[in-house]
Amino acid sequence: MEETDKLERAVSWLREADGLLVTAGAGMGVDSGLPDFRGAEGFWRAYPALKNHRLTFQDMANPRTLTRYPRLGWGFYGHRLQLYRGTRPHAGFQILRRWAEGMRHGAAVFTSNVDGQFQKAGFADERVAECHGSIHVLQCSEVCSDAIWSAESFQPVVDAAACELVNDVPVCPHCGALARPNILMFGDYDWIALRTEQQETRLNAWLSAVHRVVIVELGAGKAIPTVRQFSEYAGPRVIRINPREPGIALHRGVGIAGSALETLERLNGMLDAS
Repeated sequence: MEETDKLERAVSWLREADGLLVTAGAGMGVDSGLPDFRGAEGFWRAYPALKNHRLTFQDMANPRTLTRYPRLGWGFYGHRLQLYRGTRPHAGFQILRRWAEGMRHGAAVFTSNVDGQFQKAGFADERVAECHGSIHVLQCSEVCSDAIWSAESFQPVVDAAACELVNDVPVCPHCGALARPNILMFGDYDWIALRTEQQETRLNAWLSAVHRVVIVELGAGKAIPTVRQFSEYAGPRVIRINPREPGIALHRGVGIAGSALETLERLNGMLDAS
C-alpha cells in the first residue's frame, strides 16, 4: 500500500472512531528530548559514567544492581526521575487530546513508558495504564508489604559525572529497607503490580464500551513487544507509527514510517483539510 493510501485510511479511521486508544513505547518521548536507549552505545551516550563500569541498561534496570550498589542505582533512577519531572511533553500529546475531544468516549492510554508524560500532558490519570509501572511511585525493595507511595517528596541530588546519588537514598517508611521505583525491571520477582493491574482493569472496561475504537501506536519497538501486542489485541484499526519498525499485517492496521510528532502533525493537517 502506498504511503498516501495509508495516511488516508488512517484519517478515515480517526474521523469514524468513537474512542481513541493511544499505545506508546519509548519512541514517544524522543521528540520531547528524552534519550533513546537503543543498544549499549546509545545508553552509554546518555550515561557515560556507566560505560566505565561496563553496565548496560539491562544491568541498571535490574533490582539486584540497585540493592547491591544503591548509590549508583539511585544515581541512574534519580537522574531519570528529575529528567522526567523537568521534561515538557511535545505538541503531539495535545494533538491526540484534541482528536479524542471529538469522540464520544474520549481517549485512553496503554504505555510501557514509566515517565508519567501522558498525565503531565493532561490525559486523565484514571484512563492511563502503565504496564511497566511508574518511576513516580516507590515500593519497598524487600517487599515488606504491598504498600506503594508517591516519590514526590524524594528530591534526588545526583553527581552526573559519576552517576551516583549524593543525598540519602529513599527508604521504606514501614521497615526502613531501601526503597525502589515501582517499575517492572529485568528478572524482577519483587515488583508490586497492584497499581498496574487496577489500571488495566479500568482500561479493559473502557474498551468494552467503545464500538469503533481507533488505536494510534507510537514508538513501540519489537524488542519488548508488549505494546505492539496490546495494540493488535485491541484492533483491528491500528495506526502504527514507528521510524524503524512500522510493519503490520494489512488486516490489522496500517504502518507509517516516521517519528511520533512529525507523523501526528501530518495526520492532523490532513484531518483539518478534509
